[in-house]
Amino acid sequence: MKPKTEEFLNLLLWSADLLARPTFRNLTNSYESWAYRNGLMRQVTTLEQQQLLERDASSPDDRLYRLSAQGRLHVLGGRDPEERWARPWDGQWRLVLFDVPTGQNSQREKLRRYLRDKGFGYVQNSVWITPDPLTEERQILGGGKINVESLLLLEARPCAGESDTEIVAGAWDFERINRRYARHLKILGERPGGALRNDATAKALLRWAATEREAWLEAVTNDPLLPGRILPSDYLGQPAWRRRVEVLRDASRQLRTFKPE
Repeated sequence: MKPKTEEFLNLLLWSADLLARPTFRNLTNSYESWAYRNGLMRQVTTLEQQQLLERDASSPDDRLYRLSAQGRLHVLGGRDPEERWARPWDGQWRLVLFDVPTGQNSQREKLRRYLRDKGFGYVQNSVWITPDPLTEERQILGGGKINVESLLLLEARPCAGESDTEIVAGAWDFERINRRYARHLKILGERPGGALRNDATAKALLRWAATEREAWLEAVTNDPLLPGRILPSDYLGQPAWRRRVEVLRDASRQLRTFKPE
């Protein structure tokens, strides 16, 4: 997706007081009028076709657009943090163990990349762990015979006194994850303040919005978003999310102060 389209979706996400069902309407009003003149509205048709935006299909002339559930998820980075943190955990760890021959390096790296992208943590390069059921992985592997000497899926509990806290600390680099959230929190604190009196102040807010989104995505896409009960005590993801909601709510109000030149 083009950067300008991403920017438009991001603005749409926080163009209302809440991050739930934001809307973009009445193109004759202040900020929306400026956005229209700057070409953002050309994205609407494409986004509607991609099912990232939606409106009342029974009213062809309706100009009230909403982010669809799919669109909101896309802007948040592909996962809803609150939903992920709130999910239940049955106390079972799932492990993926593999020993792909060195002659199949590309396959081994492909598997590691898949597991990393899915938020698995690694105890060793060939031992990966997650608190979530391996439903998708079983479906992927279910069509063929599994060689247990090369790949093994397990559900387990530690039996030598290891705590879940120790497992989390060993499998995921939360020090690095927290550094990314700390950077994002710093950027949240740099939002340009005051009313948007002209194009220059509006563009300054847009530049900040692009920087904020980049920092958020860098943090959240590298975060496993573990269930709340096993998150580290010093984890910055939840404070960063709460602060983001507050700052973007303030920014949405700031948009309403814009007076086009």
